[in-house]
Amino acid sequence: MLTIVLRAILIYLVVLFLYRLMGKRQLGQMQPFELVLTLIIADLATIPMAEISVPVLHGIVPLLTLVLLHFALTLLCKLSSKFSHFVSGKPVIVINPDGIDYRSLKNLNLSIDDIMEAMRGAGYFKLEQVQYAIMETNGKMSVFPKSEFAPLTAGDMNLKVDKSALPINVVCEGKVMKENLKIAHIEQENIMELLDKAGIKRVKDCLILSVDKAGMVFAQEYNKKYITFQTKPLGQVTE
Repeated sequence: MLTIVLRAILIYLVVLFLYRLMGKRQLGQMQPFELVLTLIIADLATIPMAEISVPVLHGIVPLLTLVLLHFALTLLCKLSSKFSHFVSGKPVIVINPDGIDYRSLKNLNLSIDDIMEAMRGAGYFKLEQVQYAIMETNGKMSVFPKSEFAPLTAGDMNLKVDKSALPINVVCEGKVMKENLKIAHIEQENIMELLDKAGIKRVKDCLILSVDKAGMVFAQEYNKKYITFQTKPLGQVTE
């Protein structure tokens, strides 16, 4: 039994390391060859875990081989657009100004329901709202709306707005993020001042405390409603 446990831990750590090497794409963002590779790796990893008669090395070597294959395919896709189109396909316009391109739907083996579902997922419920819809190689649909149905922006109204400032988390789950304090250019004693303004007595009671370049603070205590308030800028946080 101990042998099975140790083999399972070892294979798990190897697979975790390999996925870290492969990058951070989510399943919905994977190209076809990446999804196939993921499924095969998952299947191969279970064999040496449960079969004691199979040497652990016989399980690790195929996994490493597949990861090397992944890097080779990724490199070839970067070097050759033709090879990339062959392996991953290419984006296809499924809705154009004339409506749904039925021929494209047939080539992609999609139905009208599939298109409508993807369109609703993008925030559009009527075909007449869409100028173009493109089925990407990862299976996601990108929607370009008609101008009258596009979201209104500050640029459309010629409004001047401040640059967006990325908030920096300085307290997460009751712990001070010391590395983030350096990024935010604030001192640790400022933390208690901000917590006092938010009505939070102790750092360990704070679920999250974030601050941006403009001095906008977001604070939330465990199991309580969040609070936001403006303080003086605490330094150059980020652009």
